[in-house]
Amino acid sequence: MLEPVKFSTYHGGARKDGLIDFSASLNPYPPEWLDEMFERAKELSNRYPYYERLEEELAELVGEHLTVTAGITEALYLLGILALRGRKVLVPRHTYGEYERAARIFGAEVAKGPNEPEKLAERVERNSVVFFCNPNNPDGRFYRVKELKPLLDVVEDKGALLVLDEAFIDFVKNPESPEGENIVKLRTFTKSYGLPGIRVGYVLGFEEAFRSVRMPWSIGSTGLAFLEFVIEDRFEHFKKTMPLIWREKGRLERALGVKSDANFFIKRVEDAGKFVKAMREHGILVRDCTSFGLPEYVRFSVRKPEENDILIAEFRCVLNGL
Repeated sequence: MLEPVKFSTYHGGARKDGLIDFSASLNPYPPEWLDEMFERAKELSNRYPYYERLEEELAELVGEHLTVTAGITEALYLLGILALRGRKVLVPRHTYGEYERAARIFGAEVAKGPNEPEKLAERVERNSVVFFCNPNNPDGRFYRVKELKPLLDVVEDKGALLVLDEAFIDFVKNPESPEGENIVKLRTFTKSYGLPGIRVGYVLGFEEAFRSVRMPWSIGSTGLAFLEFVIEDRFEHFKKTMPLIWREKGRLERALGVKSDANFFIKRVEDAGKFVKAMREHGILVRDCTSFGLPEYVRFSVRKPEENDILIAEFRCVLNGL
């Protein structure tokens, strides 16, 4: 009677304790106010979490109208309700799998294209929906507005909708973000605050439409408390911790011969499955990129200096061993 959707995705993040987790690309430095925030969440847990006032305050802080969502994941499903059903959807190859999954769930016709703005622009059809992750997951490549222009122009010319996933934009030095009436931008606090269990993000663009279909109370009391502290913090936490991450990022680039604009890297290891298994035996979890269509690559993130020391040593050891 009810048939499952025959398309699945795989995500990073440890399924069990005891490993140093480089598979999830998160800020490794937790906010100083974390304990206070959880105490506040307890106080809020006996009431429904209405957050309209906080949404307005966050919009003032960001400088744009926005819609608070339970992370980017909820935003993708809201987008499905609003725009994906029966539409043609263009998804780049080697990118976040939830775009295609959400599109298929809502009955969209999915086409694949190159993960470069100029080449992807050649595949855009009239009234279609185009997904683009910037910086891209899993390779960390960030395109500046000038580089995005061919895609931005064709989307406007053909009346298409560009869904720009900026989940990792906080980790980019001197980031840029395009403006446009046919652009939806997805952002999250999961990555930059290192708290994937607290599902809070926001959408820029079409706020009336997104607010009309989102689930009531979706962020819960913990998300509500988190929003309060983020607004009071005024993004100081990630402003303070990003230079620490950038410094370690440079060290990993030099040590392992990798490059990225974000807080994670991919590296060719020939057989990702074997490499991941071997690294687990050394107490380290890295991400197999097979689900991205890259079975010869693994992805790993930037963590604290002492953890990165271990990664560098064990990565070299396993790579030489295989």
